[in-house]
Amino acid sequence: MEFLDSIPTGRTATVNPARASVPRAVPQAVDPRSAHLRRHEGGQTVWRVQCGDLINRERCVTVFVDDRQVVLVGPPGETARMTGSQLGQLRTALNEAAKLAER
Repeated sequence: MEFLDSIPTGRTATVNPARASVPRAVPQAVDPRSAHLRRHEGGQTVWRVQCGDLINRERCVTVFVDDRQVVLVGPPGETARMTGSQLGQLRTALNEAAKLAER
């Protein structure tokens, strides 16, 4: 199995290697404001939205598409506390991932 870094602190999540190794088309930016959220890792598009937890440690929520489904990964075993701006970023990431999943 291949591992994909899921949060900035170095925790990992597994990814199906068959899907990770297949080159995917790079989508055009749907919303230029989200360009800093979007990255290409292991052959797939991943969005990372910064947030905090209940005791104000920095965390992130990760969004990606797997097998035409949108996957939302929160901080492991934690709560994601988000500002209005961070919620807007998450909404943008989810909208872009949904469009990518429909292709």
